[in-house]
Amino acid sequence: MKKLWQQNGMLLVCALLFLVLSFTVPNFATVENAKGLTMSVTTVGIVACTMLFCLAAGDFDLSVGSVVALAGVVAATVINKTNSIPLAIAIPIALGFGIGAVNGFVIARLGINALITTLATMQIVRGIARLLADGSSIGISNEAFGKLGQLKLLEFQSPVWVMVLCFVVFGLLLNKTIYGRNTLAIGGNAEAARLSGVNVARTKILIFAVQGAIAALAGVLLASRVSSGQPNTSEGLELQVISGCVLGGVSLTGGVGTISGMIVGVLIMGAVQNAMNLLNIPTFWQLVASGAILLTAVLLDKLKNRRRV
Repeated sequence: MKKLWQQNGMLLVCALLFLVLSFTVPNFATVENAKGLTMSVTTVGIVACTMLFCLAAGDFDLSVGSVVALAGVVAATVINKTNSIPLAIAIPIALGFGIGAVNGFVIARLGINALITTLATMQIVRGIARLLADGSSIGISNEAFGKLGQLKLLEFQSPVWVMVLCFVVFGLLLNKTIYGRNTLAIGGNAEAARLSGVNVARTKILIFAVQGAIAALAGVLLASRVSSGQPNTSEGLELQVISGCVLGGVSLTGGVGTISGMIVGVLIMGAVQNAMNLLNIPTFWQLVASGAILLTAVLLDKLKNRRRV
């Protein structure tokens, strides 16, 4: 029983949560709400795939929300000036990759901790997004670009399928490749990983670069869905993403994490948010609930680490 709880505890909590909400929240257990819930977690779910790698390597990235906003603004600017959809997708993703690589270089090569580095990047990138957009949203006139984020397959919009694809790709990367094994090894013991031949700095730079690129991809999809680049969007996204990962069993101290656990954590976050929206709970109380979930996740992580020791 103890082993079952340790391996599948959050999955059981997630199932119980969905069961309780189905009976207590009006319209929660409907097909339309299930589609809306799935759609609402796409940005968090996509970004969480790479945040899992950052956390598993013993770091984290607070700049993801700002990268999402900047990518949307850049995508809107590029599509309006060039009318080229490939450029409007590629340039923001390349920019996100570069921002992530800078984060990784400063952390891995210069030895500045992730909190200071990504906090600074968060402010810089958000400021650039607001400067580019002059503080307001940039409308997208190209209808074809706007439809990218609204394409449907089997009743689900394209961002949902991109999220599922990310789950599969990063799940395989984590479990079936040297890159994934090196990530977990660095988080478990960076010095031991280095002595065993792992290039710790290069691996960390790549982890942050991919994090930036995927956050930018999420920003492009968001801009496409809402047909505008919004410099103030996704504030607080980083806390939602980290909360989802930690709730799903990804350790804040590194070395531990699974893609299935992360998915469960994201679903728990999404279900709670969805239920509060259905109950018309004021935004301020939703912030309180989000903070409480984050604190709970951290306490659970601390408890697990104590048992591991």
